[in-house]
Amino acid sequence: MALIVQKYGGTSMGSPERIKNVAKRVAKFRAQAHQVVVVVSAMSGATNQLIALTKELTANPAPRELDVVLSTGEQVSIGLLAMALQDIGVAAKSYTGGQVKILTDDAYGKARILAIDDAPIRRDLDAGNVVIVAGFQGVDAEGNITTLGRGGSDTTGVALAAALKADECQIYTDVDGVYTTDPRIVPEARKLDTVTFEEMLEMASLGSKVLQIRSVEFAGKYKVKLRVLSSFEDEGEGTLITVEENRDMEQPVISGIAFTRDEAKITVQGVPDQPGMAFQVLGPVAEANVDVDMIIQNAGRDGTADLSFTVMRGDLDKTLNVLDRVKAVIGAKSVEADKTLCKVSLVGVGMHSHPGVAARMFRTLSEEGINIRMISTSEIKISVVVDEKYLELAVRVLHKAFDLDRAV
Repeated sequence: MALIVQKYGGTSMGSPERIKNVAKRVAKFRAQAHQVVVVVSAMSGATNQLIALTKELTANPAPRELDVVLSTGEQVSIGLLAMALQDIGVAAKSYTGGQVKILTDDAYGKARILAIDDAPIRRDLDAGNVVIVAGFQGVDAEGNITTLGRGGSDTTGVALAAALKADECQIYTDVDGVYTTDPRIVPEARKLDTVTFEEMLEMASLGSKVLQIRSVEFAGKYKVKLRVLSSFEDEGEGTLITVEENRDMEQPVISGIAFTRDEAKITVQGVPDQPGMAFQVLGPVAEANVDVDMIIQNAGRDGTADLSFTVMRGDLDKTLNVLDRVKAVIGAKSVEADKTLCKVSLVGVGMHSHPGVAARMFRTLSEEGINIRMISTSEIKISVVVDEKYLELAVRVLHKAFDLDRAV
């Protein structure tokens, strides 16, 4: 008998028929004498509908009240799935994040998990129940409802698996695993049998939508056995996210290509070329809860320098409002923005021992007339910012250049 945590996304829970299919899948595991904890997202489209409702009332909802509203989507899902399981003779009990309880900080909309009280779950598992937990939510120390941000149900699932010391955490989604890149752009993309935590973390942070980055961080930190599977296929092993030591020695240089269309570049021109200026620009941006990605500072000239960095496009207006105040304080000349960009990234632990990856990437893009606007590297990834109109072309030619359509 194993303890398994399963997470089902919004697409998997998208209709009564799909909820019944999830119940049947869970029932199969329960019939094999496994203990099962299920984490679910809101039904597909439900969260967007709730956001739209709030916008009909106010353009700037209070973060606390917005979390109260958004958390209801998952509450509907857990109740419906519990009913579906009970209807086919499987004992089940549902919990909201506050009932578990999943304790978070008070950063509404982007709360981070601090602790989980697993005692109620263990009692119900020992009593023979399937336990169903609402993803995406928790409560702070004052009992206020909080949400974990988009994709937070993945984080809930992995965090519960870590707290319960589960044998495996299975993430069920609308794809049957992790691919070398998005098959909708490159039909020749291959499903990977295994990916290292390190690679998956990079891919998630660089735009891969299969897993949320915080869930991969949790899995890597607590050594949770993590597997990505399809909700709509009964066969297949999916993709196992594992430690590098378990990989075959003959691994590819590049494991996959990630991308994001949501990049915006901001350039603060004429920043005084003095110590501490980067902090004076980026510190207030961080205080506004905006994540900064790539950063480039040009060489100083005439006592000034230009500082460029990228943010998610949805944070652009907020960032510009912050910088409008900063500009006056530090005496910068101007602030410019470009929201017609995207980011394309190569990811692979094989870069450790294979030189020339960057050169091949840059040559491939130049042969297609694609101009590189910014570059960022780490030990296992190379990211470039290019014009958004070239995104699909860049992904296709790089996928071919690095032979990602061929199995090792």
